[in-house]
Amino acid sequence: MRADQKVFLGILGVAMVAASVYLGLKLLAPGESTGEIPGAVQEQPVAPPPAEQPQEVEQPKPKEYVDIVFIGQNDNNEEVYKIVKREYDPEIDGSKIKYAISSLILGPKQNEKAKGVYSEIPGGTEILAVQERPDKVIINLSSQFEYGGGTDSVYKRLFQLIKTARKNTEKPVYLYIEGHQADVIGGDGIMLTQPLSDSSLGG
Repeated sequence: MRADQKVFLGILGVAMVAASVYLGLKLLAPGESTGEIPGAVQEQPVAPPPAEQPQEVEQPKPKEYVDIVFIGQNDNNEEVYKIVKREYDPEIDGSKIKYAISSLILGPKQNEKAKGVYSEIPGGTEILAVQERPDKVIINLSSQFEYGGGTDSVYKRLFQLIKTARKNTEKPVYLYIEGHQADVIGGDGIMLTQPLSDSSLGG
């Protein structure tokens, strides 16, 4: 081999070594790689877990009550009107005044009777209708309401009805018997002024 060929091969070898070193540095230099290194594992950022949405706690509905007026005795054994509160659910029981009048006509429950509570409204009295109009309420009862028990009993049952009605509606309330406005009640002809109020019987 001639001397000039040896020199050329030497120069070529040095050039190849230099090129290899340069490429190696390019691959290892941080932030300058333009391609993926074979066999390298790429790290992916871990997404944080989704934030839990606060669950809405359903608030219990406030309890509602109707006032039913019965009769009982006070601590001095004197006869008085007793207000009995009954829990009332509009979604189940419907109109407040209808539920109150229905409860009054049905009379006290067993646990209330055990406490000496009773009613002067005769058994067999039926509610023919409770009409709620924009300007008034009409309570239509069967004729059993006005008979039996004597004058004192008729007064008491009327007061039970009047007080129960007035405690459960703001509208004027009228009493009808068998479809007719009741201006006279009972066999003794008790006068009744309407709409119903505490002064309807002069008391």
